[in-house]
Amino acid sequence: MQDTTILWADDEIDLLKPHILFLNEKGYKVTTVTNGNDAVDTFKQHYFDLVFLDENMPGLTGLETLQQIKNINNDVPIVLITKNEEEYLMEDAIGSKIDDYLIKPVHPKQILLTIKKLTENKRLVTEKTTMAYQMDFRTLGMTLNDNLSHQEWVDVYKKLIYWELELEKLEDAGMHEILTLQKAEANVQFCKFVERNYLNWIKNPEFAPTSSPQLFKKKVFPKLDGNGPLFFILIDNLRYDQFKVINPIISEYFRLEEEDTYYSILPTATQYARNSIFSGLMPLEMEKRYPTMWQNDEDEGGKNLYESEFIADHLKRVLRKECKYSYHKILNIDEGRALNESVSNLMNNELNVVVYNFVDMLSHARTDMQMIRELASDDAAYRSLTLSWFEHSPLFDLLKFLASKQVRVVITTDHGTIRVKNPSKIVGDRNTNTNLRYKQGKNLNYNAKEVFHIRNPHDAMLPKLHLSSSFVFAKEDSYFVYPNNYNHFVNFYNETFQHGGISLEEMIIPVVTYGPK
Repeated sequence: MQDTTILWADDEIDLLKPHILFLNEKGYKVTTVTNGNDAVDTFKQHYFDLVFLDENMPGLTGLETLQQIKNINNDVPIVLITKNEEEYLMEDAIGSKIDDYLIKPVHPKQILLTIKKLTENKRLVTEKTTMAYQMDFRTLGMTLNDNLSHQEWVDVYKKLIYWELELEKLEDAGMHEILTLQKAEANVQFCKFVERNYLNWIKNPEFAPTSSPQLFKKKVFPKLDGNGPLFFILIDNLRYDQFKVINPIISEYFRLEEEDTYYSILPTATQYARNSIFSGLMPLEMEKRYPTMWQNDEDEGGKNLYESEFIADHLKRVLRKECKYSYHKILNIDEGRALNESVSNLMNNELNVVVYNFVDMLSHARTDMQMIRELASDDAAYRSLTLSWFEHSPLFDLLKFLASKQVRVVITTDHGTIRVKNPSKIVGDRNTNTNLRYKQGKNLNYNAKEVFHIRNPHDAMLPKLHLSSSFVFAKEDSYFVYPNNYNHFVNFYNETFQHGGISLEEMIIPVVTYGPK
């Protein structure tokens, strides 16, 4: 490895010879100057990995020298060394984007620690992170072979996402590839788990995880306590990993009260999962209770047109009292801004429900638009694009306003999404729905090993379009393709983000409560 080069500017540099000899013995190459002007000239002529600046030098001060060096190369870390402990000087240094601040007299080992922190931090973090994941890899591998509960699967998924986000920071493609393989194996085992247990959860909900129809009962109604409004914000199609990248920004304005997850029902699609959340009912119950409002797959028109009515009936049915609420669906930036302009009028409501459709639209746009597909080429890029949208969105502005008003907020989603890679052939009649991750229809022909088949939809509390209708769900990262035009559809849909089937990413989703700081 090439020696680390250091520029050290101090008008009493002769007194620092023991420090410099110590650093030379440790393999660092130190160039010394005695004033700020020489420091700037030397910096222009040579590359340095790190700069030490004495604050009080003749001519240019340390802070003035810092500014000139930053103008030449803003990326080189700079450490200010001074005898002055005045608070204003520290504030000036921090405001000038100093990387570290040391008070004289400094010990050689203190200098060494600063150098390692600023120049070798990435390598040290990489080594520590890699070692920690390697240890966890074995533990996770053994865990996947156990008969896990629904909560243990949540813990496994959270751990995998933790490592995915940690390894993403490192330039270690090998470790990331290992994690990708482990995550794929986890999805294989998770799908088997869902196949074994899903219908039992429907029959015996007391043994089931919290799912879409129980979300309001468990996470919303208990918070309607008369102590100000509650905002329930549903970001359509938001995965747990996407939540994890926007959470630090939200937490700057709110106190995180509870970070939890719940399971989306099947199909993990908006018309089923989100309607179930707002009505508090399973799809079959919705079809019976709202025969004119429930829309099946083969029905024309929008499938989520009556969410406000579902919420109103849900509140009345469960709370058995009047509850002043509002409902807003945001489909574009202008609607988001309009809501923000009128949000003050909502402060007297007990509950305000806001649905943001951007992430779902981003998922579909990635399929349909080549430019978006290139911008969100993989999971990391998809997270980055979500974060960029959120930082500049009216939703973030809304949250900052709510934080200033000391309002509690619940943020969640209706289902997640997965990047599909493996085509699975299926044959159905002309009335079979078009979703790539689940199919509902008659006489479906498929590879039984690649799907979860529910022969009687009523067993899963799903509507039955015809006497012989059934549901099949794609598992892991597969997607359904008809044999006709097989290559065309594979080329178009491969590596796109889809939802409706069974995977950790689609089913285990965040529900988070924020309170005022």
